[in-house]
Amino acid sequence: MVKLHVLGAGCESCERLAAMTDAIANELGLDFELSKVTEIDDITSFGVMSTPALVVNGDVKCSGRVPSEAELKDFIVS
Repeated sequence: MVKLHVLGAGCESCERLAAMTDAIANELGLDFELSKVTEIDDITSFGVMSTPALVVNGDVKCSGRVPSEAELKDFIVS
C-alpha cells in the first residue's frame, strides 16, 4: 500500500494537490491511503516549511508548489 500525505492548511493549492493526487493514484490503479495533514506541528514534523507538499511513503517529494500531472505520477510511482 502506498501512503500519500498532502500537507497544507487547506488553501486552494492544497485542495487542488489533494484532488490531483487522489485522481492520479486511482487512475494508476494503486492500493493507496491518502491523508491531509493540516496541523502546523504535524506539517513541520516532515521538515516542510512551505505548502502545499506531497509526502509519499514518508519521503517529501515536493513542497511549496503544485506539481504538474506528469511530475505527480513520477512522484507517486517512484
